[in-house]
Amino acid sequence: MRTDARRHHDPEVRGFASDNYAGTHPEILAALALADGGHQVSYGEDDYTAHLQFVMRSHFGPHAQAFPVFNGTGSNVVALQALTDRWGAVICAESAHINVDECGAPERVGGLKLLTVPTEDGKLTPELIDRQAWGWDDEHRAMPQVVSIAQNTELGTVYTVDEIRAICDHAHERGMKVHLDGARIANAAASLDVPMRAFTNAVGVDILSFGGTKNGMLFGEAVVVLDPDAVGAMKHLRKLSMQLASKMRFISVQLEALLARDLWLRNARHANTMAQRLADGVRAVDGVKILHPVEANAVFARLPHEVSERLQKRYRFYFWDEAAGDVRWMCSFDTTEEDVDGFVTALKEEMGR
Repeated sequence: MRTDARRHHDPEVRGFASDNYAGTHPEILAALALADGGHQVSYGEDDYTAHLQFVMRSHFGPHAQAFPVFNGTGSNVVALQALTDRWGAVICAESAHINVDECGAPERVGGLKLLTVPTEDGKLTPELIDRQAWGWDDEHRAMPQVVSIAQNTELGTVYTVDEIRAICDHAHERGMKVHLDGARIANAAASLDVPMRAFTNAVGVDILSFGGTKNGMLFGEAVVVLDPDAVGAMKHLRKLSMQLASKMRFISVQLEALLARDLWLRNARHANTMAQRLADGVRAVDGVKILHPVEANAVFARLPHEVSERLQKRYRFYFWDEAAGDVRWMCSFDTTEEDVDGFVTALKEEMGR
């Protein structure tokens, strides 16, 4: 049996299951090579992590502090812990990633109570927040201390700048902080055609989970503290949550390569454009219903279950609600027009069988 490294996959095969399926952008790989060689101080005391602070501040204001971490769940857990007491609770949409897709990590690792609110489009409003924003003096109830929103949401929708400003104002008036899960923040900024600061620090978001993996990085995210007065002990929380990288320079240099120029925006715009192309193609197919506005790089649709099962043998994607026949199709920075057109053709063929 061969034991040397070799390629185990066809690099020309791409699907629509997740933007996590995509590889690493060539500019990110080049940056990793630049950071290699020689010795750099470990645990974030390296030159790359120091320079990352200047890059982050160019996007999120002069008070921003970046704390690189390994992954999105870790980023969310660390950020939410930083804003809460032991008796604290977090208000979020019922469909939020922290509630649905993080294996209970906010509860079990962070020790938090999630207070969920049903939404039609994955977006909270001040009125929806008030369904759970009560009982601060009731020792029998976990205390609402944080409102967590995702930009863009798990349903592919995007908050406007004014919508996030209203949420921040409402939360702060009630003594709560605001966390933004930005696993796909670049896609949201590209969709709105505004800088990321326009819907984060400029409107009152206190802390941000910044996503890089879904936008072309090999691995790594960052907790970005936007209001230093709102949090404390971030370095300790990151270590306690097992998110402190010893060779942190290799996360920081990726974030720098993504953010120092416009790679983050180029990648996001392309993924969004491919999602619009996909939506336009499938919308014209009889029997397929688009479920939510296509505002970023996700398309949610409903079609016959048996058609999806046959189509999954040709392209990878996931059911979102298998009982209802709902599916999710994701586009990535490396999705091509040929990928999209081939998928639409395959969908038409399977619908016609």
